[in-house]
Amino acid sequence: MYAILNKNGLCEYYNLNNAPGTNLQKELRTDKFLFLDDKNIQQKLIEFQNKEQTHITFYLPQIHCSSCLYLLEHLHRINSNIISSRVNFPAKEITIVFNDQKITLSKVAALLSSVGYEPYISLHDLEQKKPAFPKSMIYQLGVAGFAFANIMLLSFPEYLGFEGDEKQLQSIFRVLNIILALPVLLYSSQPFFESAWKGLRNKFLNIDAPVALAILITFFRSLYEVYHGISAGYFDSMTGIVFFMLVGRVLQNKTYQQLSFERDYTSYFPIAVTRITNDAEQPVALPEVKVNDTLLIHHDEIIPADGILTRGKALIDYSFVTGESIPVVKEMGEIIYAGGRQTGSNIELLTIKEVTQSYLTQLWNKKGDKTIGEDQKSFVHALSRWFTWMVLALALAGALYWSFSDSVKAWNVITTVLIVACPCALLLSNSFTNGNIIRILSKHKLYLRNAQVIEDMAGIDHIVFDKTGTLTSADKQDIEFTGEPLTKTQEQLISTLASQSTHPLSKALVQHLGRTRNLSVHNFREIPGRGIEGLIQHQKVVLGSSPIAQQEQDNRTKVHAVINDEYLGYFVFSNHYRSRLEPLVKDLKKEFQLSVISGDSDAERNHLQTIFGNKAQLLFKQQPHQKLDYIKQLQLHKHNVLMIGDGLNDAGALQQSNVGIAVAEDTNNFTPASDAVLDAKQLYLLPKFIKLCRANKQIIMAAFILSIVYNVVGLFFALQGILSPLVAAILMPSSSISILLITFGSSSVMGKVLLPKGDAKT
Repeated sequence: MYAILNKNGLCEYYNLNNAPGTNLQKELRTDKFLFLDDKNIQQKLIEFQNKEQTHITFYLPQIHCSSCLYLLEHLHRINSNIISSRVNFPAKEITIVFNDQKITLSKVAALLSSVGYEPYISLHDLEQKKPAFPKSMIYQLGVAGFAFANIMLLSFPEYLGFEGDEKQLQSIFRVLNIILALPVLLYSSQPFFESAWKGLRNKFLNIDAPVALAILITFFRSLYEVYHGISAGYFDSMTGIVFFMLVGRVLQNKTYQQLSFERDYTSYFPIAVTRITNDAEQPVALPEVKVNDTLLIHHDEIIPADGILTRGKALIDYSFVTGESIPVVKEMGEIIYAGGRQTGSNIELLTIKEVTQSYLTQLWNKKGDKTIGEDQKSFVHALSRWFTWMVLALALAGALYWSFSDSVKAWNVITTVLIVACPCALLLSNSFTNGNIIRILSKHKLYLRNAQVIEDMAGIDHIVFDKTGTLTSADKQDIEFTGEPLTKTQEQLISTLASQSTHPLSKALVQHLGRTRNLSVHNFREIPGRGIEGLIQHQKVVLGSSPIAQQEQDNRTKVHAVINDEYLGYFVFSNHYRSRLEPLVKDLKKEFQLSVISGDSDAERNHLQTIFGNKAQLLFKQQPHQKLDYIKQLQLHKHNVLMIGDGLNDAGALQQSNVGIAVAEDTNNFTPASDAVLDAKQLYLLPKFIKLCRANKQIIMAAFILSIVYNVVGLFFALQGILSPLVAAILMPSSSISILLITFGSSSVMGKVLLPKGDAKT
């Protein structure tokens, strides 16, 4: 076997970095997907598009294991025009970013088909439920089941033995077994052969390869024995292998369907948008946003749905979508895609698409800017990379050993090893358990970007808090103005400028003064940590700290007001700290080092020191770059840092930290720099969130150990020739489903213990 593999250059399947595989573009049959090049159809499917890249999400019902993830997330190795590809395993979806100047959408779909993953595309029922699995698999299962049952029936006399005239029936039954086995080989086994072959074409050895090899060996060995009159062969085992493997695939799909981990952010994401109805502003939840709604988008808010710009000048930062930080200018009448962030003054959009859960989810699930080094990757990746080679080596070694003493047993050994050692359970337990933990945390309003955040949270030892909007509540502020009484016009100017910002102090100020929509803001500018300014009715308005207002400040939290270079006075804010803050800090102090870092004055240092204790470090008057530097210093001292901020002025610190959590308080202010978003009302549950992440690691390790024990025990009996191929075919899918159910059950129990239902309703 090694000689064959080596001769054909198939010994470097996984070294895609060095051998990127054959470019299949010339071989692709694209006519099947030519309809995807129609502009009207593309408008319904494409999620984002500019001159450099296009984003599309396809549903791939064929996804079933970690090898699928590995191949699909390395499409750029096969075709360089694919910029990136990311798989949402539970949803069986892939989001592909490609250059439409060099490769068409139809060719992207054809490329997926060429590697064994034909996308499911139904323009007629885009909003309907997608099929859990292809109907063809049901037909293949039926054929395999029919053949398996009848071959077992026809083989029964063979087991009892033929005598006399009955010998004539022996040959007839054997021929009938061959006839029944052929549809199983040529039709029912098709998913395994296609997957294995297309993987090999792209120099990739997936876990279907050993299964396909076992089917072929069993069939042709049986054919050889029937032809030479040795025995009836093992057609019952061969058809049984296919039948039970297909049963396992169907049950696995059903399990995923019932235990769905689809994160519907439009249902429970802690953000709201402002809808304008009859000149009145009304905050609404994302699911309530419909086509033809007019949305008011503030400065620094994310565009929740595709829309046409109807008022104002948009300056959109698409770094969340494309990674490009240079803002894009949009004029009235132009389409603005969801996912961009408005960096100028307020704008109004007329929505042309509803908020789609899939796109918001894909945006959030995108890999962040933090790169994971090889040393940080889970050993699962290394295991999945080499496990199939280990199985082939063991099968070959076992066959060689028994070939000297019992050739019949040698064939049994090689077939059984190829089946029983399939690493499905071992490789799926990780993603399945992480998916359930993400689902549990989401119910309690902590929304993680991806599963890696779980592992990172389990390893933190230092927690850094922002103050304003994090430890304090934005909707409970006592505000007093010091200076000459403001005129009605001045209040309108100040309120209009403040309404452009989503900063907690700005929001509180708008609530205090009252909101107005009739005034337009030009040349709006926000300086993080300092303030905001803009031109309103030809008057320059400045709000912020004393460096912008050019006035001295004391230790109280103030917002100074300047109109046309005339200093009017300042607003004094009295902070209202969140409920349950003291018990939260008390719990955290037992295990973690704590810090508070704020851009405000140190007027409340003594109060915070009383809560956090003398060991906690409290830093005030910190600019965004100083917060970032502080995180770096902690990491230089080998600390794993969790940063919790409001997501506005803390983007750099959130991104730099090992885990960055943006606290949201019913506003569209989460940032792509963060790794998670937490509903502000659930901040008190932070210690339990961390404990659950740590428990998740233990559950995964237990699942791995259990899976390894299964494989070792199975291989022990298989290498001795004790285990039959048919029994191995039953045990393999059974183990996968049992491991998945165990991990799901364990993680669910831990979730109920640490996070009771009452906490989710708080």
